[in-house]
Amino acid sequence: MSVTIPMAWSDAADPDLGLPKYATAGAAGADLRVNFPPAQRALGIWIQPQAIQSLPTGLRFEIPAGYEVQLRPRSGLALKQGLTLPNSPATIDADYRGQVMVILQNLGAKPVHIRHGDRIAQMIVAPVIQVTFQVVEILSQTKRGTGGHGSTGRA
Repeated sequence: MSVTIPMAWSDAADPDLGLPKYATAGAAGADLRVNFPPAQRALGIWIQPQAIQSLPTGLRFEIPAGYEVQLRPRSGLALKQGLTLPNSPATIDADYRGQVMVILQNLGAKPVHIRHGDRIAQMIVAPVIQVTFQVVEILSQTKRGTGGHGSTGRA
């Protein structure tokens, strides 16, 4: 299935970085790049251990109704440098029109340098179903019942 998402560049974005791109034919996520404003492009930024930073992508989306965009960490950055998205998966709603920002956290022991154009996250387009909530007196019974965290792993 293919869905088209109209995109626009935010003010001061560098369009030469290109749009999100799937690295391989079988990739589920398209890579997003950090797109710094002109004054920050040459230096980039350093993310210190345990620090959290919001990074610009330079992109604004028009996500079709009935869909969302999810942002997720890149596995190589997580393994090699300890970078993750603390709100993963982040959701970008269909009615949001502002610049897409990526919240990165450095869980590693060393500072990490982020350069203009670095791939910092991946995005997944997913369908969304909105439901109606209804209060009832009794819920149906299941074998699991009220068993919470870890309850299905017990012998």
